[in-house]
Amino acid sequence: MARYFKEQDIDEFRECFYLFARSGQINNLDELTVIMRSLGLSPTIQELVSYLKQKNGKMSFADFLEIMHIHSKVESLPDEVIAAFKAADPQNKGTISARQLRNLLQNWGEGLSMREVDNIFREANVNNNSTVRYADFVKIACAPVPDYY
Repeated sequence: MARYFKEQDIDEFRECFYLFARSGQINNLDELTVIMRSLGLSPTIQELVSYLKQKNGKMSFADFLEIMHIHSKVESLPDEVIAAFKAADPQNKGTISARQLRNLLQNWGEGLSMREVDNIFREANVNNNSTVRYADFVKIACAPVPDYY
């Protein structure tokens, strides 16, 4: 499974795995749920139950890496975010005003600070009075952070 992930990702997975699976393996649904959600994934309860059943109720770190690979193919954050934008775009324009986007980013879910939104807008070359093509914005916002930071 190591060929599917960067070494840095595997280290993060390992650290999280052993933090919550203190016995060295996942023994129940709660442990699997906490670990995957701590890593920023959003598996459904049905998916989690299925993953645990595939491994007969116990999961080593190697098994967990396999499940992470399987789930990473299922969960596609950029596609899900674009689908959410499309659902809120009844005229199918493919755009959103920068002010409306700022409002969404600051006030919905785990709201971002004004400074964080300013940094995202700067990275995506968005000014406050413009119209944003949300598909392009999502590609930039969901791009992996470069290793040189």
